[in-house]
Formats: sequence, structure tokens, C-alpha cells
Amino acid sequence: MKLIVAISGASGAHLGIKLANTTASLNINTSLIITQNAKLSMQKESLSIEINKQIQIYDIDDISAAPASGSAMYDAMIVAPCSINTLAKISCGIGDNLLLRAAAVMIKERRNLILAVRETPLSAISLRQMADLAALGVGIAPPILGYYTQPSSIDEAENFIIAKWLDSLKIKHNLIRRWNG
Repeated sequence: MKLIVAISGASGAHLGIKLANTTASLNINTSLIITQNAKLSMQKESLSIEINKQIQIYDIDDISAAPASGSAMYDAMIVAPCSINTLAKISCGIGDNLLLRAAAVMIKERRNLILAVRETPLSAISLRQMADLAALGVGIAPPILGYYTQPSSIDEAENFIIAKWLDSLKIKHNLIRRWNG
């Protein structure tokens, strides 16, 4: 599988890095795109996480990079976290950076695209955009905790969120204990 993980400027950029590191450790061919606003968020949140050396990192301004083309044959893309700004631009078909162009490619090629929209409360505009994208087959998967797993740490809570994203991508993992009733 070839996967694009993109990180936009919403709070929680560490989830995107953790997701990319997790997929790379599962031997998934992982590419990473980080926006300038995501880098700002990481700075504000004092984030300094090592990125797995197996991950191909692309410059956000390089719209000639592989993720910008359907012929590169990426199987899936997840934007985690996905800012409201990024959601709006994807919804409107704007493709003026590599993240947006890659998302447009996923939609036109009918490949798996998941947006981990990170905002609350949600406006009617954002909800309408999410509904429009969902109607096109885009997965909308905000980073929402599962309290039934009774996480004992932030790391366990984050693993639940990442596990739900991996499940959506049909990627096998053992990040969480499965519900048995």
C-alpha cells in the first residue's frame, strides 16, 4: 500500500506524525506532507517528534511531486489533523499546494481520502462541506476519543484515534484492544 499522510494547520499535528510513524513501522509506503501552518502549530504546541527515516517527506509547494499525480498510484490519503481552512479548500476543489492537489487527485481517481477534521463547534458551512465531500466518498473521521476503552494515558487515547483511522484504511494493527461486548 502507498499512503499519503498530510498535516494541516489545526491543533494536534502530533497525531499526524504519530500516524505516519505508525504506518511506516507497519511497512506501509508512507509519504508525508506538512503545511506551513502545521509547522506553526507544532511550534506553538512545543512539538518535537522524530519522523521515521523510511517516510518520504514532500515540500508543500512542490506541486510537481509524486502525490500530485494520479499515475503515482497512491492507494489512500489521510489529512490528520484537517483544518477547517483545508476542508473548505478541498471542498471547493482548490489545488494551490501539494496537499490540496493530492486530495483533488484522490477524489478524481476515486481513491480513499480521509479527513480528520479538527474543530469544535462546527459551523453549518463546515458541516455542509463535510456532507458534500462524504457524498463523493470522502471519509470524515474527526479525532474523537473512545472512552469505552478506558485509556489510562494520553498515548492510549491517541492510539484509539489512530486505530480508527487505520481501520478506515483497512490497515491491520494491534494498537487497541478490540471490543468484544
